[in-house]
Amino acid sequence: MDLMNRLTDDLLVKILSFLPTKVAISTSILSKRWECLWMWLPKLEYISRCFECKGFKSEYESSLRCFLDRSIPLHRASVIESLRLDLAYSGCKAEDIKLWIVIAVSRFLRELEVCYLDHLDKNNILPSSLYASKSLVTLKLSGNIRLDVPRMVGLPSLKTLQLRHLKLLDGQSFRKLLSICPVLENLSVMLYGGYVNMGKITVIIPSLLSLSLEIPSTGLQYGLVDGLVIDTPSLKYLKLEDYDNNNHSCLIEDMPQVEEAYLDVKCPDIERLIGSITSVKRLTLSLEAIYHGRFVFDQLEHLELCVSTDCASSLLVRLLEDSPNLRELDLYEMDHKKGYMASWNQPDTVPKCIMSSLQTFSWSGYCGIPQDKDIVVYILTNACQLKTATISSDDIYTPKYEMIKELSLSYRASATCRLVFD
Repeated sequence: MDLMNRLTDDLLVKILSFLPTKVAISTSILSKRWECLWMWLPKLEYISRCFECKGFKSEYESSLRCFLDRSIPLHRASVIESLRLDLAYSGCKAEDIKLWIVIAVSRFLRELEVCYLDHLDKNNILPSSLYASKSLVTLKLSGNIRLDVPRMVGLPSLKTLQLRHLKLLDGQSFRKLLSICPVLENLSVMLYGGYVNMGKITVIIPSLLSLSLEIPSTGLQYGLVDGLVIDTPSLKYLKLEDYDNNNHSCLIEDMPQVEEAYLDVKCPDIERLIGSITSVKRLTLSLEAIYHGRFVFDQLEHLELCVSTDCASSLLVRLLEDSPNLRELDLYEMDHKKGYMASWNQPDTVPKCIMSSLQTFSWSGYCGIPQDKDIVVYILTNACQLKTATISSDDIYTPKYEMIKELSLSYRASATCRLVFD
């Protein structure tokens, strides 16, 4: 303890910042000097995971509110770098949470993360001052949180926005929030698969660099959204998972700077989507339809393709023909897609990438059915620059020895190709 007391207050606060907030506050009992050190912590984190428990829940909720009511108002740091309120089933009231956030925003808050999963509350837990914060850089929200964006506000510094399973989110409030974020760079949205139709989802952000959007299936006849509009000319990373029941419209503008894309969509009309990402260097695809337009992916080096769909065989041929500089090809299965690809119809001429650039090939979840074997043999037979081919199988019904024997005896165009079985 004597050694610790020789350290400066600034250094002690830095040490405390590596501890959970509740533990850091507990050090206040050590001595009079330590009594107030926690009040200068730049990062505050409060996590509650209290579920129904007889004779305990109400007592826990009361103590948690008292703890937060005591610690946040007493905080002395002029700048709060981050505040995390993980209040899942905590019993905290909306007005209390709003007050805590108001205090944090008044201290030039830079990062805010809130998870609130208690009963749907008509009272909003987000104060209007939050939407006018000039210092906020990161905002992450999840659960039963309502977005009520006031007029004449703005988030001039916000660069990262994450919305996960907001049960009260609607298309209008989503558009209003995006409209006040002029420098937004990273947007991640996981829609809640409930009973409210979102209408049209519109993402028009010139500054956006990364976009992740998940549209779940409702499990019902109607869809979750009516349409999707994306206009993000500066985008470098795109992840789109669209499992919506409804074949909604999809208007995608060109993304000339996108370098990596992950697409898992049910939408049968994928022409605009595929045509907007031709600049990608790395592409992961799981599609239930094939595109018909003539596109050239001349910068594509790494392709990952899900083969658990009927159209996977035709899609693979098309992508090989359209990707002249492909270096890595990974085929894989997806747990939530249990289909098998149709028979393999090899192209009339060997695609350029197979003969001149493909160096690495892998297949995860190889089943050993005839069309699977035909594809592997075709690649081994024609890939002149292939260095490694890795085949892994999780299917207990596939006789592994026979599979290894069949593929090992196949002709290889590359004398240096190493065949690996996982």
